Amino acid sequence: MYKVLLADDEVLDLEGMRQFIPWSELGLEVVDAVNSGFAACEVIERRPVDILVTDINMPHMSGLELARIAIEKKPDIRIVFVSGYQDFHYVKQALSMKACSYVLKPVDDDELIASLQTVRQELEIEGKRREAEEQYRSMMPMARNELLLRLLEGELKGQETEAWTRVAAASGLNSLQGPLRAAIMEIDDLSRRNQNQVEATDQFDGLLQQLQQLLLELGMQFACKLSKRRIAVIMREDQVNDCISTLYSAVNHRLAVSVTIGLGDPVEDISLMPQSYKQALEALDGKMFIGRGQLIKYEEVRRTPEMKDARTLDIRLDALFKAMSNYELVKIHDEIDNLFQSVSTLRSKFTIYNLAIYIVFKLEHYLSTLDEDLSKILGLELSSLDIVLKFEMMDDIRSWLVRKAFEISETLRQRENSQCSRLIREILSTMQDNLHENITLKDIAHKFSFSPNYLGHLFKEEVGRSFSEMLIQLRMEKACELLRNPTLKIYEVADQVGYRYIPYFSRQFKETYGMTPMEFRKRE
Repeated sequence: MYKVLLADDEVLDLEGMRQFIPWSELGLEVVDAVNSGFAACEVIERRPVDILVTDINMPHMSGLELARIAIEKKPDIRIVFVSGYQDFHYVKQALSMKACSYVLKPVDDDELIASLQTVRQELEIEGKRREAEEQYRSMMPMARNELLLRLLEGELKGQETEAWTRVAAASGLNSLQGPLRAAIMEIDDLSRRNQNQVEATDQFDGLLQQLQQLLLELGMQFACKLSKRRIAVIMREDQVNDCISTLYSAVNHRLAVSVTIGLGDPVEDISLMPQSYKQALEALDGKMFIGRGQLIKYEEVRRTPEMKDARTLDIRLDALFKAMSNYELVKIHDEIDNLFQSVSTLRSKFTIYNLAIYIVFKLEHYLSTLDEDLSKILGLELSSLDIVLKFEMMDDIRSWLVRKAFEISETLRQRENSQCSRLIREILSTMQDNLHENITLKDIAHKFSFSPNYLGHLFKEEVGRSFSEMLIQLRMEKACELLRNPTLKIYEVADQVGYRYIPYFSRQFKETYGMTPMEFRKRE
């Protein structure tokens, strides 16, 4: 409901208005009824008032003086004057105060009700207008962002609507005169300095808002958000040098992060902005080669037509894999460096990504010929190679590959130093597969064509335990795993790990773990 304040020095008139006007039916609420202008001012100070109904002629402070003060404090307040004076001088002053109505005493209830209904309707219309304006203002940034984005991506040709034209006019976009450039500003990756990836991701929203504010302060108001880390800006050619220099200074001082800017070539008309925008995107891709926190112009990253060394890629990979097998760390580094140098002239980050993934796939194939598993050595699944796409810089990808190549080379060296490692792994695998049987060293020796004595000596030297000790360990570990399944009986567990005599199984288990199988199960 709209709030009404009544002010009249005649108590009977004041109470009459308060009691006999159906305020709630009119959608109105009387917040107070006072008998002086000073008391009315106090109410206006501390309570919301939409309509002031006041007598014109009151002692000490007239209704006209009260109206002036009320309008100063609340410009949107509506005034209804009530007076027994019919002097035109009062009517003229009331009209100059933008009074909504002037009702003569003795007050006719119907006349006052009609005046109040008119005032309420005016307030409703004004409220709807303000609401529409607020919605327009709140939608304006989104509509403006969408307009700029569509303009840059070339989607507005011949498609401008009246709504878009209004937004362009309201934002001043249609007043831009060439030459103009598109610039794309990207907040550089935070994760390289922040171990908490989620926390780093959450910081981007606030940083982007701060960057947008900086752009506005520098007079670069024609900007739109592209992603959580990127902003596109339309700049006049005469703005570029000074504004970008000032921007970098402000970024270093206020944001404590680095920003890389890709800059397209100038165009003479705003309709040609998609061309400059596309060039700015390509320029920003050059960050992988040129570095973070730089202004990169399109002319600096124009691509060369072809890669001269493409035909030698497999030859270089063979040299890399040979170096890894021979544990030649310097050569590993040099060969990977050569691979990246051969494609760096293309200035295409997607070529770099593809090269890194191709190296990993070829490495996986090479290791398989050595009976080695890439995923087991590095804990890296080929299906999760999107990790490569998270790197911003070519040097970051190259360093990552060098580290991984060193790890693989170290593993290959360790296994090479143990000449019988493959044999031992096969023996252990056979033992694990046959724990339920009465397997013996003689059986294993026969399977691998060795004498039992020689194989037993070789096994203990490589593993550090005798065959029988290792067999017991494997059986006990398997027994623990099976005992965690409550559906299996103790004798069934014993049978599955090669024990046909339950007391012997229990004694062996207790010697190993210090408790019986039943006690182990209860503890679990």
